[in-house]
Amino acid sequence: MAWLLVIVAGLLEIGWAIGMKYAEGFTRLVPSLWTLAGLTASMILLAIAARTLPIGTAYAVWTGIGAAGTALLGIWLFREPASFTRLLCIALIIAGVLGLRLTSSAE
Repeated sequence: MAWLLVIVAGLLEIGWAIGMKYAEGFTRLVPSLWTLAGLTASMILLAIAARTLPIGTAYAVWTGIGAAGTALLGIWLFREPASFTRLLCIALIIAGVLGLRLTSSAE
């Protein structure tokens, strides 16, 4: 269950990170509220998952999911660069997240 929570928390991190772009520096009310709600929910789920998972693993997986997902959505939604090197680095982040999951002894 802790792994599911940290995965959902990571997905919410992607949502609030992308939401910051739409909130335009928190100058737009509705995107700002959605961003803050996603941030709050993401942190709460991470904290609950960290009760069971080692904090280093939970935090690294959470940030890895958020970083890789946000970078991929930035490429798709905002036409950010999609060079081979950038995609390779995103793949390495994903490999790191999977490696942490496979080598974790909790749950």
